[in-house]
Amino acid sequence: MSSWHDGNPPPLATPAFPDVPRSTHAPRFLFLYGSLRERSFSRLLAEEGARVLEGLGAEVRWFHSHDLPMKGPGMDEHPKVIELRALSEWSEGHVWSCPELHGAITGVFKNQLDWIPLAIGALRPTQGRTLAIMQVSGGSQSYNVVNTLRLLGRWMRMLTIPNQSSVPKAYQEFDEAGRMKDSELRDRVVDVMEELWKFTLLTRDHRDFLVDRYSERREAEGEAARGVARSSRAM
Repeated sequence: MSSWHDGNPPPLATPAFPDVPRSTHAPRFLFLYGSLRERSFSRLLAEEGARVLEGLGAEVRWFHSHDLPMKGPGMDEHPKVIELRALSEWSEGHVWSCPELHGAITGVFKNQLDWIPLAIGALRPTQGRTLAIMQVSGGSQSYNVVNTLRLLGRWMRMLTIPNQSSVPKAYQEFDEAGRMKDSELRDRVVDVMEELWKFTLLTRDHRDFLVDRYSERREAEGEAARGVARSSRAM
């Protein structure tokens, strides 16, 4: 059997596109936001997006991080950690909405992502799920947060859609009831949610196939071969 070590890579087996039943339930989206303020503009922006998705027929759930502990050892059984991970596993797509603070994402938001591992046993709470990213700023328009969120989405092996929303001077963009005023900025939010909806419908039944990796298959095959060898020596 050839290997990379003798200069001959093993033959590639072309993955077959799976023929799976098409889901008929409403697409499922988890919303995360990055502020604990009572009038949180990142939450208001997310709520505007959620209304669009619900209008399209989606099921939407929220995680409110007020009692979530800081990431640290010995806290995996905390009720808020269990809740967050279960919501991510339930979801087929995420919407992340975060304010810009000192040119970056907030600690409140990063702490939520830190509690969602790439794998929990056989479960993968983010991999292959779609992701839409949005940010609010108190000043002029910026893309620092959405750029960081895009990097984090890639790291968590999510399918981050091309479109995104950045809302400058957010305090001017919402009325007293918390609804976003009619503007080009709101139009962009609708664009983002519609695109997320479409990408989710296209990919949700194939997410395991889309994030399947050759290197991981090789590693699994190697582990299996070593297990067989150990069993043979034990006989």
